[in-house]
Amino acid sequence: MSVDSNRRTFLGSAASFMIVPRHALGGPGYVAPSDKITLAHIGVGTEGLRELPPLLLSPEIQVVAVCDPNKYAGEYRDWSRDGIRNSMRRLLGKPDWTAGPGDPIPGGRDAAQNIVETYYANARGADKYKGCAAYADFRELLEKEKDINAVKVMTPDHLHGVVCMAAMRKGKHAIVHKPIANRLEEAHTTIETARQTGVSTHFMPWDANGSMDQVMAWINGGAIGKLREVHNWTNRPVWPQFPSIPTSAPPVPNGFDWDLWLGPEAMRPYHPDYTHMTFRGWYDFGGGSMADMGHYSLWTVFDALELSGPTIIDPMFSHDCVLRNGVSTTIRNDFSFPTASAVRFRYPAKGARPQIDLIWYDGGIRPPLPEEVEELPLEGMMFVGDKGKILCGFHVNNPWLLSEKKPPEPPRERRDQNELSSGLKQWIAACKGAKQQSPGAFVNAWPISEAVNLYAVALRTRKRLAYDPASRQVTNFAEANKYLTREYRDGWAPKAS
Repeated sequence: MSVDSNRRTFLGSAASFMIVPRHALGGPGYVAPSDKITLAHIGVGTEGLRELPPLLLSPEIQVVAVCDPNKYAGEYRDWSRDGIRNSMRRLLGKPDWTAGPGDPIPGGRDAAQNIVETYYANARGADKYKGCAAYADFRELLEKEKDINAVKVMTPDHLHGVVCMAAMRKGKHAIVHKPIANRLEEAHTTIETARQTGVSTHFMPWDANGSMDQVMAWINGGAIGKLREVHNWTNRPVWPQFPSIPTSAPPVPNGFDWDLWLGPEAMRPYHPDYTHMTFRGWYDFGGGSMADMGHYSLWTVFDALELSGPTIIDPMFSHDCVLRNGVSTTIRNDFSFPTASAVRFRYPAKGARPQIDLIWYDGGIRPPLPEEVEELPLEGMMFVGDKGKILCGFHVNNPWLLSEKKPPEPPRERRDQNELSSGLKQWIAACKGAKQQSPGAFVNAWPISEAVNLYAVALRTRKRLAYDPASRQVTNFAEANKYLTREYRDGWAPKAS
């Protein structure tokens, strides 16, 4: 064999060796540190901590920083006293783990940093793990942590769009909880920023949406005649909501940066009833029950029926009364969501699909009881045509054509909460260069984002709204348009691309 042929053979063998995937060199499931998506977890209250384990357990993700205006646990509320604490103990293999003195409900950046570092120290010693940074201000994080590839945003609703836009404009991939933003124009700008930057994005509620295949087969086959109405209802809110603005002014807890927590919203005295858990019920900070739950149920409905651009939004709502100087007085406010409401959206005909009314109910209100059933569940969905009805579970699961005998309910499938969803797996692939984004990408979320923000505006104004989808403006009540956006505090307005 000639010297040249020997050389070619060697180089060919060497090249073949060099392109062996690095994960193959470390055994099954191993991903070299340089191949991992480096991620900053922004927002580590109770929901943020609940969302940490799947990321920590994923071999393709490395959490390198956490961020929250709150440093310590101690003021958090949750759906159970010990749920998060116990799940962290299982994750870390430490039956005595606590978030701080007095064993408080876990939350805050100190607890999050401790969880990340403890888990990785035990599980990834071979990776030469260097620790997890902790920040109060996401802007400082984005400035200093230049090597991060992505962010996961688990803040209160009023910060979702602001944080996502800042990250995407620095070229970072993004995951966010619902809603994308709690103002219509901010949601639109966030979605357009995702489109312009081309980063990989994933809007988490997509993963909970059910299939519309059976429902659409019945609708398209004429089983219920022409579809006229879609009803979706929930028992939310399951958190306290307040009919008046707090008047007391307790001290800001040690380690809590109230100014950072307010972010783009106007300064006001600190009060715990604005913050953990209960932020959902305030127009400034939350999105109400539809933003909290409607993303989980309606996104695939919007896709299948091609619902976008409602022309009429009609609110119905509960009210509160107080005694003032012995006189009963109805409270009229534009600061908090009602305890219960129903909001009707009218979507114009499109192609072969007729005009549809979509009605959202919360606070325990449900649609009229169909003759075929004796009781409606606390949460559910119903499709009403001019010749029949389809009743489903909240996530379009277990569909039942009411003109037929009720089928047996299939066994409930439960995904391991510590396993990444299929949508997040697609997001990871897109972060690594795959052309196809997750079906839960931000760019697919405008119709549902439009609806949940118009729900809030209709309830806030307490008026039927006529809406022009092309201009994204309310045409019959100009005063309502101020609620489509927000007045940003100095330094908080999203920067132009």
